[in-house]
Amino acid sequence: MPERTARVRNRLTVSVAVITLAVLGASTFGVREAWRDLTEARRLAALASADASALALAHSLADERDAMVQYVAGGRADSTGAGLSDRQRVAVDRQIEEFRPGAPAPVRELLDALPHTRREAYSGKGDALAAYNAYTPAVRALRGLADTLDRRTRGDSAALPSLARATEAASASRGLLLGALAAQGRKPELAAAAQRADARTQDALADFTRLAPPAARDAYAEAVTGPEVTEAQSLLDKLTRTPSSGELATRPAEPVRTALTTRLQRMRGVEDTLAEAEAPRLEALRHEAMTELERRVMAAALCLFTVLFTGIWSARSVTRPLASVRLGTRRVSADPVTEEPVAFKGRDDEFAETARAVNHLQGKFRRQQGRIAALEGERTRLIAARQDAADERDSLRAEQQRLTERLAALPAEHPGGEAREVGILVGLSLRTLGLVERQLAVIEGMEAHEADPERLDTLFKLDHLATRMRRNSENLLVLAGAESGTGRAGPVPLLDVLRAASGEIERYQRVRIQSLPPHARLAGFASEDVSHLVAELLENATVFSPPDAQVQVSAWHLEGGEIVLCVQDEGIGMDPERLAEANALLADPAPAGPPPAVPDHTGRAGAAGRSGRTGQQPLGLGLHVVARLAARHGIRVQLREQATGGVAAVVVLPVGLLPAGPPAVTGLDGTPPVPGAAAAPRVHLPGSIAEANSHTLRGRPQHTHRAPGAHAARPAHAQVPPPVHPADPPPAPVPGPAETDATMQLTAFTEAAAPPAPPAPAAPLSTGRHARPPAPADGAAPGAGLPNGTALPKRTPKAVAQRPAPQRVRQGVDAEALRRKLAGFQRGAADGRRDARAELAGRDTQRNQAGPPADGGTPEEARG
Repeated sequence: MPERTARVRNRLTVSVAVITLAVLGASTFGVREAWRDLTEARRLAALASADASALALAHSLADERDAMVQYVAGGRADSTGAGLSDRQRVAVDRQIEEFRPGAPAPVRELLDALPHTRREAYSGKGDALAAYNAYTPAVRALRGLADTLDRRTRGDSAALPSLARATEAASASRGLLLGALAAQGRKPELAAAAQRADARTQDALADFTRLAPPAARDAYAEAVTGPEVTEAQSLLDKLTRTPSSGELATRPAEPVRTALTTRLQRMRGVEDTLAEAEAPRLEALRHEAMTELERRVMAAALCLFTVLFTGIWSARSVTRPLASVRLGTRRVSADPVTEEPVAFKGRDDEFAETARAVNHLQGKFRRQQGRIAALEGERTRLIAARQDAADERDSLRAEQQRLTERLAALPAEHPGGEAREVGILVGLSLRTLGLVERQLAVIEGMEAHEADPERLDTLFKLDHLATRMRRNSENLLVLAGAESGTGRAGPVPLLDVLRAASGEIERYQRVRIQSLPPHARLAGFASEDVSHLVAELLENATVFSPPDAQVQVSAWHLEGGEIVLCVQDEGIGMDPERLAEANALLADPAPAGPPPAVPDHTGRAGAAGRSGRTGQQPLGLGLHVVARLAARHGIRVQLREQATGGVAAVVVLPVGLLPAGPPAVTGLDGTPPVPGAAAAPRVHLPGSIAEANSHTLRGRPQHTHRAPGAHAARPAHAQVPPPVHPADPPPAPVPGPAETDATMQLTAFTEAAAPPAPPAPAAPLSTGRHARPPAPADGAAPGAGLPNGTALPKRTPKAVAQRPAPQRVRQGVDAEALRRKLAGFQRGAADGRRDARAELAGRDTQRNQAGPPADGGTPEEARG
């Protein structure tokens, strides 16, 4: 059969088709961009419609919030005239149902929680601020939708978010102030919150004035003006900036409500007007986008028609067919992957351009085919990898099950494994403790050479963190049964022990050391363990009490010579069952070794034993540490519920831990003795070697530890003193310094049983605060008496030692003049005690208020 004759028409048809496709491809980009602009304009127009609904719903929720705040502040009584009426509730619910289908998911969740918020406001235990905080997130979320639209449009509505914030803050100030009036001055925090809301209103209005165009500013100035607005602002200033309970209790709420509501309605009117003005502008943008799309589509169609017309006209004008182009295009179209491109050798005319276009399409097709093949290969590889991962997961699960069963069977197969684990725990704790000691030494050296206050403050914080890390390492040693092998050479003042304990906790600023027995000291071998025990009790008290409440520490003597320490907090208390369980643990601790598994991530004492915790979890690690330290030295510890709230931890120090004999006076070596007087014994007054800003015992030695069970605990010889009624405070052995707060409800020895005490000028007054420790004697070198241990540095920023004054040689002392001076000192001390008692009688109601000490006594003095 003869070959069919080639036709130029077919060749021209192919060329025209290629050109047509090229024109379509070029015009697609412009049409697609116009379509995207139209879609965005439609979406913004829909958002403008939704913004109006969101704005109306936000206003309704804000009104409901203000009514609920006034209702709750008034004691949830119908006589206040507040609360949410059925008509308001139905209107708000209807608005929510209309707005909810098109709302974002986070906004829907907040709206779904509205019924629960109403129930809590009507019958819950929360206060007015809680009701305000429960409604506010939903109101602000609805405001956020309008802010999103305004940020996208970037038109004249750039200032609308600022006006919306001002309107919301004005509504909040109205509700909070009406709540303060309904509470009749009993809730000053509502007036303070209303003042903050009014400040937010003024800031937002300043932003609106700065960003708004002149027309918007003029509209606001014309609408929000008049005597009602002025009266509303004056009422806000008068009732929030200098509020008084009497004025809040006597001022009627209705005039205030009318004035504030009038101003708020005018502000909302301006906001609604500006928001409504956005809808026509966005609709105009949508029409412009539609016009642009139509114009580009018409331009693309015109180009396509021109190409078709020109191609047909050119094809009809061609007289010499190009067989090579026809054959090449047929060959390429039959197998574009394996065939070679069209080789056109004619002149550079329309046919050559057609050949080039065909070759371009062939290359694109080849690339697409290669990409498809690569994706198929990648898909196959990913399927195989997923199967391998599934197989590996199954094998790992089987291995986990096998190892779990093996781990459960290890205690039975290796009975001595627990002892080895305890030994490993002790070794690791010793290593950690050594590293912390070295870290403290490095920080101490850095503090000694640092003069910049900010860097020195940072070093103090690192120092405190390292001290807490050291206590945690010592906790592990105590729980493992290891004991400290070195103690102190001599007695340590009780004030130094308590200050070191307060410095080892996180919230040391809240600890207040109250009255202490004069000249109270502890045996050196037990001073660090007692400090550790008190630190755990202080940590427990600060963690489970309000952050602004103080933790009181006091001490007094018993008739048998023992000393009682009391740590009182104002926390959430403990359940009776948990309290009994904790006291049982403190009375009979577990044997040496790791304690039972405790889900206490904080590591603080009693973390699981406070009320408000769900489930019966074991007691915290801190109580185990306290129990074992107490058993080691025969100390008795008991937790008691206080009548005023909180828990009091009572610690009884046995006589064996209290050194006998009077303390020696320090810093008097350089004074010549009185002629004819015998050598006086050395007396160490309480706090004579304590640093007001130190959180460790002075001259703390390097820790060496014994294995668990190195020696048995000392037995107790007395019982914990029973509580007494607060109305019968125990008498003090010495007037003034040893007075004990009646709220402790603990028994002290009577004044009749106490021997007469000589005057003690150096003893601090029982004001709940202590004076600064005495300065070192002249000529004593800074840091004298400090062994080369790991004690924490003196945390006094930029402390500079003064140049010691030259000592003057005394030739002798007049005995009569010395007696007159001592008699004057004794009379002055008696007058000082009398004045202190009179001052304390007038400050009984303020002794437990939070605040820094007047003059020393706690570690935060050096922090400013």
